[in-house]
Amino acid sequence: MPAPGWARTALIVVNPAAGGVNAPLVDETTRCCAPCVKWDLVRARDRAETADAAAKAYENGVDVVVALGGDGTARDVASGIARRGGVEGGTAMINLPAGTGNSFYREIWSDRPWQQALRAALTTERPRLRRVDLARIVELDTLVLLGACSGLVAEALVTAGRLTDVPGRDRYRQAVARTLRTFRPYPGRVSVDGTVVHEGTAVLANVGGGRYRGGQFKLLPHSELDDGLLDVCVVGGELDPAALPGLTADGSHVDRPESVYARGRRITLERTDGAPLAFEHDGELPATDATHYTLEVLPHILPVLAPPPTHRNSYTHTKGWS
Repeated sequence: MPAPGWARTALIVVNPAAGGVNAPLVDETTRCCAPCVKWDLVRARDRAETADAAAKAYENGVDVVVALGGDGTARDVASGIARRGGVEGGTAMINLPAGTGNSFYREIWSDRPWQQALRAALTTERPRLRRVDLARIVELDTLVLLGACSGLVAEALVTAGRLTDVPGRDRYRQAVARTLRTFRPYPGRVSVDGTVVHEGTAVLANVGGGRYRGGQFKLLPHSELDDGLLDVCVVGGELDPAALPGLTADGSHVDRPESVYARGRRITLERTDGAPLAFEHDGELPATDATHYTLEVLPHILPVLAPPPTHRNSYTHTKGWS
């Protein structure tokens, strides 16, 4: 019999392809859930199956979806819940860090051990549910959890796809280092709510709600997941791209004169010379040759289990929130 708590049912969605997922981890996750809730488990084979499992959990009234994987798994579960539930959703998500970057887990739970986070989220009588913002890429009709980026980050992801023998975060670091050998800033333009905030060469333009990308690069240090806005940081081509990895380690790139930082509800990234814009979203590379992408915010659309708030402006809700 599960221990008394707010949650009664949980669905564990496992991404077997995530770098940190293995049988012992799955077993430990189910052991953590068993004393707290009645649980079921789905091993998703691809992105569509992951999102579909989360959507069905919402439709069936499951209290919690546990996303066991990396940022990609969290994104797909979030998409499934948000597309069914919207702001009235009754199913919350918790993501466990079993991928390469694990940026989303870090955003919510910092460095807290995931076993403690999961037990706390499931057993408390009045859990904190943060209503997290998502973004929608208009041209792709795709939802974004952490962010989207043009330029260097996107090109480094292409390189990372070739480094199949390099594990974990080392793959990101090596991919960035190799990409920098031949990288050149691109001619671009960035608009926020219809106003051009940058026009000229750019190393990258990162849009999103999450502060971290790849679990280690603090590209949007002032961002909040639930403020109803998208942040964007544009790093101009005047900055030596080789300096960027070191600067983004602590977010100090935003203080450089070559950078522009802004917030808004609708942000457009463009490449102005007619060539395809190198672009990624949540670590995915779209199969298009588009020259521009527009992201619009979907405010407070995803309920996420989180630790108690640390400041008065945090969104705090209990089961059956309004």
